Amino acid sequence: MAQIEIYTTPLCGFCHAAKRLLNSKDAGFTEIDVSRDGELRQKMMDRANGRHTVPQIFIDGTHVGGFDDLAALERQGKLDPMLAA
Repeated sequence: MAQIEIYTTPLCGFCHAAKRLLNSKDAGFTEIDVSRDGELRQKMMDRANGRHTVPQIFIDGTHVGGFDDLAALERQGKLDPMLAA
């Protein structure tokens, strides 16, 4: 199973949507809350090529993007192969 990291904040609706989608796939993930930690947020931004919104999702170290990007992969049938890697 792929290693998934998702940078989130507690009140982010898109974060909750991304976690729901991943949970529906029985995909385990590591959630990193950046709401109160500027260093973690900066690390997220560095890894996400400057993107500062949450969620930011990484699958096996590859930046996928936010929820819209994750949902697009699902619609295109590309998410399941990435999760199975």
